[in-house]
Amino acid sequence: MADKTNPGRFFEDYAVGQQIVHAVPRTLSGGERALYHALYPARHALTSSDAFAQGCGLRAAPLDDLIVFHTVFGKSVPDVSLNAIANLGYAEVRWLRPVWPGDTLAARSEVIGVKQTSSGTSGVVWVRTTGTNQHGETVLSFVRWVLVRRRDTGPAPDTVVPQLAPAVAAPDLVIPPGLDFSRYDVALAGEPHRWGDYAVGEVIDHVDGVTVEEAEHMMATRLWQNTAKVHFDRGARPDGRRLVYGGHVISMARALSFNGLANAQMMVAINAGSHANPCFAGDTIGAWSEVLDKAETTAPGVGALRLRLVATTGEAGRLRDAEGRYLPDVLLDLDYWALMPL
Repeated sequence: MADKTNPGRFFEDYAVGQQIVHAVPRTLSGGERALYHALYPARHALTSSDAFAQGCGLRAAPLDDLIVFHTVFGKSVPDVSLNAIANLGYAEVRWLRPVWPGDTLAARSEVIGVKQTSSGTSGVVWVRTTGTNQHGETVLSFVRWVLVRRRDTGPAPDTVVPQLAPAVAAPDLVIPPGLDFSRYDVALAGEPHRWGDYAVGEVIDHVDGVTVEEAEHMMATRLWQNTAKVHFDRGARPDGRRLVYGGHVISMARALSFNGLANAQMMVAINAGSHANPCFAGDTIGAWSEVLDKAETTAPGVGALRLRLVATTGEAGRLRDAEGRYLPDVLLDLDYWALMPL
């Protein structure tokens, strides 16, 4: 039988410094926005309304930040995490320019770290992935690390663990050109709470919950062209269950955060992110946030909030046990910066 199919890379196929160009470029349209808003209760005004966005100095409503993230992430999956056991975390995520309907995104990755696990049957691979538009401009950059199966048990490659910044510094946040919140309409946005109404240490229970359905999470994963086997194939995990794509949990929690953070209009960086426990169909996701830091920006009327967003199947405000381990009902711990009117 002719061998023309791609079984995906295994841990021993990665080497630090390796450059990977990902197929296939993708042109985004309003269709992706409509499907995104159908899958998640997403309703932040800046990405929902051209008129609202124009009132904030932009030419139209940009595509949701996480549409861009999922699209670029999905491009990388066949080359980075097709044979993954789990995607473990993120760092140094920065949105560098808006993406509009009609833009075409492409992606490439550089391997920046490898470390075999003690069992010898798998290893952690770190990559830095870059997404560019049709003009060659970088729109998104991020580091992620993933646990990947070994093909066989041979000599382990030399361990290289990259040094990553603990957070994106506030002065390094990229504000979209023209963004101006000086005439911001809180009535249309949905809540009156501005940057000055939030205090560091404040915890916000987003109240609402959504039960993950098998068909919906698989549809979402196909939408982003994410081909990781653990999301589709019952045989890819010993327990025979399909793992919900971590990005699905991120988008669900971000959409739920509208209730209490409706004016946190744009994600501009993710400082750190961990998928603390697996999510499966039938789980009901709730969310809560903690204000970690605040910063002013040079854009008129625009402030930045650093937020911890936690997705959970349990109670709001609970994160770790007495030994510092994530509680079993915590699905996601995400530390990010968002732009908000002063």
